[in-house]
Amino acid sequence: MSQYNQWRTMMVEQQLKARGITDKKILKVMGEIPREKFVPVQLRDQAYNDYPLAIGFGQTISQPYVVALMCQLLELKGDEKVLDVGTGSGYQAAVLSRLAKQVVTIEKIARLAKSARVRLKKLGFNNVRVVSGNGYQGYSPAAPYEAIKAAAAVSAMPLTWAKQLKMGGRMVFPLGQELVKISKQKNRLVRKNYGGVTFVPLIDKEKRPKAV
Repeated sequence: MSQYNQWRTMMVEQQLKARGITDKKILKVMGEIPREKFVPVQLRDQAYNDYPLAIGFGQTISQPYVVALMCQLLELKGDEKVLDVGTGSGYQAAVLSRLAKQVVTIEKIARLAKSARVRLKKLGFNNVRVVSGNGYQGYSPAAPYEAIKAAAAVSAMPLTWAKQLKMGGRMVFPLGQELVKISKQKNRLVRKNYGGVTFVPLIDKEKRPKAV
């Protein structure tokens, strides 16, 4: 077993299972995907540590536990279309691609979007579409979505996300520095909080839609 495989196994056991991640498919997927391929070469020996890592342009790859927790809160069954806001290096999109039918991931920083697109294709994540654009706008051409996840903090939920979410769908994202899950039920949004988190803010260099 390679050193990376050993670290990956330890990550699953010590960071995920030990902290309440119970979804067997998430545990299996994160035990298989080579996270070291999604971080800068000089940081590969830290790829499975329990903290976020810088990936350039002021952005980070989330710590493994947070990736797993957000996926678990989405309650994916395998037949969903998911919108992933904040592609970064593409790791969360890769995990989501093994849990859902289709993933659309959007990234504001064009160079990150391009490198993630190449990386995901090279590694065989063929059900992921990488879009370069403003995450506040969501991505209406592929809407509606059964699930929406954002890996960057917003001060208020963009109304576009709610509009692009199917009835019965779920959104998981950092609202300020609080992880929240919002479910769309009978034309109303039901929110539940899941504790404090630390995320970089969602980049918004364009006029954002009305937020709620």
